[in-house]
Amino acid sequence: MKDIDKEKLKNKLSPISYKVTQENATEKPFSSPLESNFEDGIYVDIVSGEVLFSSKDKFDAGCGWPSFAKPIEEENIVKRKDLSHGMIRTEVRSKEADSHLGHVFNDGPKERGGLRYCINGASLRFIKKEDMEKEGYKDYLDKV
Repeated sequence: MKDIDKEKLKNKLSPISYKVTQENATEKPFSSPLESNFEDGIYVDIVSGEVLFSSKDKFDAGCGWPSFAKPIEEENIVKRKDLSHGMIRTEVRSKEADSHLGHVFNDGPKERGGLRYCINGASLRFIKKEDMEKEGYKDYLDKV
């Protein structure tokens, strides 16, 4: 999937989703409707549909971006050192599509493992629990 036709992707995605996933941009805080979404379901890569996060692991960090304690499948996430903006951070990308998702920090809830996956809503597509089977994600129903 990493050999993505950029022109087709520009036509498929919104401008902000393209900038975030393909150009490593960051959406403005509190700009994504997914930041305040707490319905049951899963969050998938907007580019590939790869399963990334469960609503069960989402929490309100108050930071302005959707935040998760952990990914559904650790192997679907790639972590890279990010030295941009004069900081040392850990970038989070999707494995299949290589989409930029956001960053992971060590300031999450201690009782949930202590991590905060701070993810751009523009990199995600939310699939409600009741729609998961018809969209081909029935194997993940027990994780929401």
